[in-house]
Amino acid sequence: MSADPHAKLIYMANQISKFFESKPQAEGVAGIAAHINDFWEPRMRRHLFEVVDAGGAGLRPLVLEATRSIRRPTPEHA
Repeated sequence: MSADPHAKLIYMANQISKFFESKPQAEGVAGIAAHINDFWEPRMRRHLFEVVDAGGAGLRPLVLEATRSIRRPTPEHA
């Protein structure tokens, strides 16, 4: 098991990014954000933002760019 509790989530976000990297950049960013907003529950998005807020280590650049359009969970969903 990985020492990083967010390793699986980072892997999942990066897999989404790999799919969208074949698209034009703006379309890829929008696609990643839409996918995560539509299919990731608030807890998963909260963990994603924990990684981003800690510097984004391990996340592909397109994922980091997409986080500007990903809904950050409200405290009641934490």
